[in-house]
Amino acid sequence: MATTRQALTLEEFLQLPEEKPALEFVAGAVRQKVSPEILHSLLQKILCQWIDAYAVPRRLAVAAPELRTTFAGASHVPDVAVCQWGRIPRDHHGWPAGPLREPPLVAIEIALPRQSRKQLRDDCAWYVANGVALAILCIPDDRSVLAHRPGVPEQRLQGADVVDFGAALPGFQFVVGELYAAARLG
Repeated sequence: MATTRQALTLEEFLQLPEEKPALEFVAGAVRQKVSPEILHSLLQKILCQWIDAYAVPRRLAVAAPELRTTFAGASHVPDVAVCQWGRIPRDHHGWPAGPLREPPLVAIEIALPRQSRKQLRDDCAWYVANGVALAILCIPDDRSVLAHRPGVPEQRLQGADVVDFGAALPGFQFVVGELYAAARLG
């Protein structure tokens, strides 16, 4: 991700027009996300489908790809933001509307080959330090997942290891190897 040196406030940043790939405001600087590739997009889609298949019928949460989340003085666009059902922003007709101005329940990032793993890990640590119950970093290169939870060391999961969403989404979990197998398309 490229970082610009523009001196902006968060409110000035939020007035900028949206770009593709999205801009983020982190630690007082503007940076642009990296354009996704096919494996990244497939993992994003699978995660959204799995989470929604469990959470939406129970009215617990909804998974949203590329949703701007603005809280704690920053504005991130996680690859998947899982929003608690009762806290989804809505318009006066009850339709989902607007950006998320609070921490999502879960933030998921999916690493691309040319992205800094350190920056993505730092982002996940920032998420949980600022109210996100679970931050997940999927690393397709080695078919692993890094799980970040408040007050707990980062956990590397692979193969038959289970990612349990715990209190963030009680009862929902997936096997790391099954996630990557689903994205293999064969």
